[in-house]
Amino acid sequence: MSGNYILSIDGGSSSARAVIIDDQGRTVGQASRPIDALFPNTGWVELSPADLWNAPKACIDEAMKTANLSAKDIAAVGVTTHRETIVMWDRKTGIPIYNAIMWMSKQTDEIVAEWSAKGLDQEFRRRTGVRNDSYFSAAKITWLLRNIPGARERAERGELAIGTPDVWLLWNLTGGTAHKIDPGAASRTALLDIHTAQWDGEFCQILDIPMSLLPQVVPSAGIFGELAEGVLLGTLTHSVPVTAMLGDQQAGLFGQACLEPGSAKNTFGTASVLVVNVGNAPKLMDGMSTSAAWSIDGQVTYEAEGVVFHSGQTIQWMRDKLKLFSSTQEVESLAESVSSSNGVYFVPAFSGLCDPYWDRNVKASIMGLTLESTSSHVARAGIEAMAFQTRDNVDKLTSGGIQVPELKVDGGATKNNMLCQFQADILGIPILRPVNPERTVLGIAHMAGSAIGWWSEDSISQRWILDRTFEPRMSEDERERIYAGWQDAVAAARSLPVRP
Repeated sequence: MSGNYILSIDGGSSSARAVIIDDQGRTVGQASRPIDALFPNTGWVELSPADLWNAPKACIDEAMKTANLSAKDIAAVGVTTHRETIVMWDRKTGIPIYNAIMWMSKQTDEIVAEWSAKGLDQEFRRRTGVRNDSYFSAAKITWLLRNIPGARERAERGELAIGTPDVWLLWNLTGGTAHKIDPGAASRTALLDIHTAQWDGEFCQILDIPMSLLPQVVPSAGIFGELAEGVLLGTLTHSVPVTAMLGDQQAGLFGQACLEPGSAKNTFGTASVLVVNVGNAPKLMDGMSTSAAWSIDGQVTYEAEGVVFHSGQTIQWMRDKLKLFSSTQEVESLAESVSSSNGVYFVPAFSGLCDPYWDRNVKASIMGLTLESTSSHVARAGIEAMAFQTRDNVDKLTSGGIQVPELKVDGGATKNNMLCQFQADILGIPILRPVNPERTVLGIAHMAGSAIGWWSEDSISQRWILDRTFEPRMSEDERERIYAGWQDAVAAARSLPVRP
């Protein structure tokens, strides 16, 4: 294998990143670019497929320039992206037939309701480990087949391909020669048989989704394809393979060294996701999603997930829409200027509530306001909401028989010490923050490196370094009193009438 560096690509919902690490796991170059969402109709959220490729490509170029590297220096590539978003494109031209439908979009609600009326809700859970919900990809694929002229006919003729963002990136990285997906990302489409980690052909037939659209399911670590000329700066002097692909939450779990059953992490990103390793067999639990985490050397590892739709995005909304502060760095000092939220609760259900409630009709609400309430109280309530929602999901894990004695956290929001401390307080367990909180991009880089023999799987554990442990300080009585207030606020939000 030529080259001394791993290129790691992270395609998020609101930004793309490229990070280059050396054979010691040290970062030598990185870059990021924003990706803007599109809102063509109320409740619809889409992304430009061109942006989903051009932003990572620009990041690759900048990271390589920063590190003063060229194509000859790259040994392998790892790809991780957000997951349930769907792109559909022409296999011959590589041109998308429509925008990418984003994971939070609700334009597929009617299809979900139709499938529910047919009694398919339990079939989704039993077969795929996830739900009949607009969040997952199956309804998005059906929406495209029904609403884009000629899509159904072209799909039946085998002319079209679909993919989650990682599959779309792989297609472009390899010049249209590779159409593959790993079991982790595939399980978020609601089309994968969770028990076999292969496409459920019978269920695809029930949902009337042509299997000719689907990428090939392959292990998470291995040869997915080779980079096309022009993707990297300089001339290719050797084959540069893509050797790892994972969904972002799976990559975060791997990057947090949660390699043993029962180990858990929570990523605070645009959304927030609690993920726990449940071992080598799927475990279905009420209120949680079950997915494949990764497949390595023929062995599938499974995870249970609790997804929160709006986490870091709540902070962005307070900044951009309420104008409570001018930068996300200011929110901590604003929130800490008061000792508590003074009874203010923020339920950030901008697209409804996800795990463990699965109530997409709820609207976002700020409750408990008085004449004494200030912007500081609202800002603090927004931060606290991120931690409350994590507790909702940890409690579901506990009731499902999985104990969480400590929780690793990552994502940019974990730079906020107040968030980490309140998370420890409201859970009553230690919160562990690593030195480098960007575990998603490091996780995929380490898996890509392990696939070419650089490291063992356990090397990620050796490179996980603790920055700080946040121990709970709040009394149990206070913890339960405050959390009961949150539960009351959620119940009140869910009881509000739904109007357009």
